[in-house]
Amino acid sequence: MQDTDRDLLPEGLGDRLPQAAWAAQHVRRMAHDVLAGHGYERVDTPMLEFEKALASRMAGVQARRMFRFVDPISLRMLAVRSDMTAQVARIAATSLSNAARPLRLSYSGPVLAIKGDGLDPSRERLQIGAELIGSDSVAAAAEIVEVAIEALRAAGAAGVSVDFTLPDLVDALSAEALPLPSGQIEAVRQMLDAKDAGGLVDAGGAAYLPLLYAVGPFAGAIERLAQFDAGGVLAGRIDGLRRIAARVEGKARLTLDPSERHGFEYQSWFGFTIYADGVTGAMGRGGTYRILGRAGADPEPATGFSLYPDPLLDSLAMTSTTPQRLFLPLGHDPQVAARQRAIGWATVAALDETDDAVALGCSHRLEGGEAVPL
Repeated sequence: MQDTDRDLLPEGLGDRLPQAAWAAQHVRRMAHDVLAGHGYERVDTPMLEFEKALASRMAGVQARRMFRFVDPISLRMLAVRSDMTAQVARIAATSLSNAARPLRLSYSGPVLAIKGDGLDPSRERLQIGAELIGSDSVAAAAEIVEVAIEALRAAGAAGVSVDFTLPDLVDALSAEALPLPSGQIEAVRQMLDAKDAGGLVDAGGAAYLPLLYAVGPFAGAIERLAQFDAGGVLAGRIDGLRRIAARVEGKARLTLDPSERHGFEYQSWFGFTIYADGVTGAMGRGGTYRILGRAGADPEPATGFSLYPDPLLDSLAMTSTTPQRLFLPLGHDPQVAARQRAIGWATVAALDETDDAVALGCSHRLEGGEAVPL
């Protein structure tokens, strides 16, 4: 029987052809240049780790989203990373546990999930991020938001907007100011996340209804949230949001949705989602969280973000300018060719008299030591 599917790829996976691969490399380089400029040192992590290490370092990491299999050498369960944040947390808690804090680390690479997210079928994505470990202060959160905006803009995004949220909002309110039976807390969270006023009342969260209207452009939404917080339980968080917004004012459009929890599995008091014009869906998320220490105890505060720039790559591949290609005929001077590469040309050397410069994508030909347009 003829093998008809040997060239197929699994659903949600795909190749990057030259222009897209160049765009991905460009995005990573530009983002890392920004991160390095702010003092974030780059680390690289393996694609595979023991499942326990990936799933237990931070609260909310979902092992069911990871590809898992038994390691034939150790006979322990391995997992393919679906998020690099947990790996950077492991590095901070082990190899760099004695490094000075706050510790600034950056990273990038592919991550793989069992299935796509929502309407996006992609299972492999490029993740670029930074973690500021040892602090979840307002100053740390403001720096992370500012750096995320700058990195995304450097990567080629336009019209950046940031939506702030308070992931632990229901926990903070239900503990004292607006008490809820423990069995109702998750239902109230879900109805707030779904923006379902009727469902929120049915779940016993009628007192939380004003949160559904404390959304929208930041200036107005933060005032409505402050009016709702008559008891002052959220005063520290509200002040923190205002200070963060002041730090990034003018660099991005700012909005607030205090009860949004989608995508915030492990964040604590502060979270944000970042968007860009012309791109469907979120470009990334970030916020404050905690890292478990060596023995699963002594949690350390941290703040960070992850960007997923894949939606940008197609547009960049179509509009960005790759280095011009210079055709080098047989018998060319290698030193002249080297000088041309040094000033930015990509050279394509002829291997045969029949090589066609135009067919090989060249715009110029080396003649008499000069680049001559074709």
